[in-house]
Amino acid sequence: MALLNDLINLDLTDATNKIIAEYIWIGGSGMDLRSKARTLTGPVDDPKKLPKWNYDGSSTGQAPGEDSEVILYPQAIFKDPFRRGNNILVMCDAYTPAGEPIPTNKRCAAAKIFSDPKVEKEVPWYGIEQEYTLLQKEVNWPLGWPLGGFPGPQGPYYCGIGADKAFGRDIVDAHYKACLYAGINISGINGEVMPGQWEFQVGPSVGISAGDEVWVARYILERITEISGVVVSFDPKPIPGDWNGAGAHTNYSTKSMREDGGYEVILKAIEKLSHKHKEHIAAYGEGNERRLTGRHETADINTFLWGVANRGASIRVGRDTEKDGKGYFEDRRPASNMDPYVVTSMIAETTIL
Repeated sequence: MALLNDLINLDLTDATNKIIAEYIWIGGSGMDLRSKARTLTGPVDDPKKLPKWNYDGSSTGQAPGEDSEVILYPQAIFKDPFRRGNNILVMCDAYTPAGEPIPTNKRCAAAKIFSDPKVEKEVPWYGIEQEYTLLQKEVNWPLGWPLGGFPGPQGPYYCGIGADKAFGRDIVDAHYKACLYAGINISGINGEVMPGQWEFQVGPSVGISAGDEVWVARYILERITEISGVVVSFDPKPIPGDWNGAGAHTNYSTKSMREDGGYEVILKAIEKLSHKHKEHIAAYGEGNERRLTGRHETADINTFLWGVANRGASIRVGRDTEKDGKGYFEDRRPASNMDPYVVTSMIAETTIL
């Protein structure tokens, strides 16, 4: 094992100029991440300089067997925390050979919204709070929970410390540092209300980069849990009953909201969101109705509410934003399994366009 670890950690920079690029894409479920690696002749820092690639879409539920080739377009580059050196992770989106985005490619439509001059002028910022649950691999039960049983009720676990309150901190901390190494704008981590549940925050990130960074942060987390023999779940309500669900609260501001007089802009944006509540809910993640019950720090899925410092609202405005007369608001409706390309671009489209 020592020799294997030596080889895994082998630094290639002194031996060759060649690098390894791990191409990452979203599979047929819209939530499963896939990746494969290729050798490049030297370091690359611009996705436009990377070659397009292809994969067998019939094996990912994205193409028929008789016409299975799907083309990967490199879109964003991150440093590879697993291979290190000059090796890279490459976030891609997927197209048919004719150049049409395949149905699970939500990035393409999002990029069009974010490249609209009205949206670019507003420089939309996002801070996404990604909640997730760590599960014991063989039994599909949260980490730290007794097999076939339940821990004590919620209360001591949120931001808790101690072997009886925090389960999986080594995974969480490894993920935090790996994301910083990769160049992801990860801004924090914390233990969540349900034991075995954690959260990381990405942002503030501008426009399409928020989606790229959340997807690659998810990829890195899945790779770390793979190494640890633990399963990560993005299910919005992994355990039924009196346990908190998992969301991806999305904090948002525009240039106009961040400037003097921004509070009025925020109120107008919230009103626009209220008129599109059903459309947003439909796009905010599978199984979200199990989470948005009006309990456990959520609003009911059929009701649009906003409030200052209200964690039971659809949209929460912070006390500082109210006091300063400018700032940001938090959309608390997105589920943990939402597609960040869809959610971020939809919020921009509704509030700006």
